[in-house]
Amino acid sequence: MKKKPVTGMRDILPEEMEIRNYAMNLIRETYGSFGFLPLETPCVEHIENLSSNQGGENEKLIFKILKRGEKLKIDQAQGEMDLVDGGLRYDLTLPLSRYYANNASKLPAPFKALQMGNVWRADRPQRGRFRQFMQCDIDTLGDPSCLAEIELIAATTTLLGRLGFKGFTIRINDRKILKAMARYSGFPEESFDTVFIILDKMDKLGAQGVAQELRNEGFPAEAADKYMELFSQVDSSVEGVRRCGEILGDAADAESIDNLIRIMESVEAVRTADFSVKFDPALVRGMSYYTGPIFEVSIDGFGGSVGGGGRYDEMIGKFTGQDTCACGFSIGFERIVMLLMEQKFQVPAARKKIACLIEKNMPSERMQEILKQAQALREAGNQVNTAVMKKNKKFQKEQLKEEGYEEILEFYREGL
Repeated sequence: MKKKPVTGMRDILPEEMEIRNYAMNLIRETYGSFGFLPLETPCVEHIENLSSNQGGENEKLIFKILKRGEKLKIDQAQGEMDLVDGGLRYDLTLPLSRYYANNASKLPAPFKALQMGNVWRADRPQRGRFRQFMQCDIDTLGDPSCLAEIELIAATTTLLGRLGFKGFTIRINDRKILKAMARYSGFPEESFDTVFIILDKMDKLGAQGVAQELRNEGFPAEAADKYMELFSQVDSSVEGVRRCGEILGDAADAESIDNLIRIMESVEAVRTADFSVKFDPALVRGMSYYTGPIFEVSIDGFGGSVGGGGRYDEMIGKFTGQDTCACGFSIGFERIVMLLMEQKFQVPAARKKIACLIEKNMPSERMQEILKQAQALREAGNQVNTAVMKKNKKFQKEQLKEEGYEEILEFYREGL
């Protein structure tokens, strides 16, 4: 028998669970105050849904589930897909789209959804990244206006502020602007996916490195140089968005430019936390299902993003045959908790922790008296732990103090 968890999975100790539970309760409370309603979807999805070319690179990381019983015909299988009929979900967006397609008639319009649940990816484990991890998503379905994006960003930044994060950054772009920039630079439409995969390495390679990789891929040097020059002509402000629109001219969708400006200005106007909103024309987001504004959140102390999302107006239509406006924002719960743990975060307004140490071999009637006293302390709002007094009482009390117990009561046969 192996005592360690499977690679990429982990056991979670009580100290972290206290922070996780606090964060989850705060998520429910904060997002609920914005009108988002809780829901739940199964952890297993049809393999056809998970492999529908909507999940980008994540579709290579699916934990697949073999057919069972008489359906599993190994000797007749021509390939892997003949053996598989399900898989563990790799995110919460695709399951939400299926859920909405199946239940739209029973839901309000627009529908503001809150999901929290584990997802699985057969990824290479590293700091802040596991093969099983919790995601927390809010989505607005059925609202074509930019109010959806504004509320998603406002709710998420409010939550991060309430968790004590300061100075974080919301990076924002629009897939339509992204495509307009590629089109303006001379890249053919059918090559956009390849161009964006390379552009997504801007943080690691820099402009010169991206330009060189585009040339290595066989794209004309003129297109690569024009593309990189375009990025150097705009900054991260609202004025940078306007300037981008002016440069692109007819190649850009004017409505996308105006919407992005409205989102940035509105989020700034209603801010409740310490953060900045920056236009990032190199922001790509890996999922191919995004159709409009996209955004990510980064926090000092972590090299990558700790959350992201965007508009995906065409995914629900894959299930229904009719497109439905949709937009979502997901926070990387595990990364948020990791940062809180590293900051020695203390759960605020926690109940007072009291330990009741009971002398060994306590008579029954006396034991019942002590248990009633402990219950009265709980009803008064305290967290009370009863335990048998150990021989090395001094060491036992030291351990309890390390665990955060503020008061330690000792009960003997005759009294306290």
